[in-house]
Amino acid sequence: MSLTVRLAMADETLLLDLLNTTPVRDGRVEDDLADPRAGRDWLAAHGQPATDDEHRALLEARPVLQAVVRGGDSPAAAARFVDGVGYRPVFGDDGVEWVLDVPPGRSAAARAVLAWDALAKSSPGRLRPCANPECRLFLIDHSKPNSARWCSMALCGNRMKARRHYQRTRIAAD
Repeated sequence: MSLTVRLAMADETLLLDLLNTTPVRDGRVEDDLADPRAGRDWLAAHGQPATDDEHRALLEARPVLQAVVRGGDSPAAAARFVDGVGYRPVFGDDGVEWVLDVPPGRSAAARAVLAWDALAKSSPGRLRPCANPECRLFLIDHSKPNSARWCSMALCGNRMKARRHYQRTRIAAD
């Protein structure tokens, strides 16, 4: 018997926000979690334990998840972040609720990996990198036709469309 766990919106947000903590700003890749204080603040803002161990585990899990989503690594590379994770039933007034048990020090990393897995199974192909080759961000496409290509239409989408338009008009002028 297998247990299908519904993806919580908070965990989907945690995953996408984690993937997007290495943006390109002014042509340079930055790391929004490099500073331990910033990392603990990020964890707290996402409702996770704000400890040094959690921060370190997040820094280890992030490049693995980024590589898995980009297709450069096997999903098995993320296995160590969910080692020892389990669900247990808790009975309440409304029936059974499944509670996630995570070893201390890596709950955010485990939640991000589980969110990736749940999203990959429930909505295959919807989590992907931005189509702008100069961008390092990711998106979750919630559109019905599954046709979103950019992390932001206002930024990357506009840049890519302007670039293609310029190339077309330049070729036509030659």
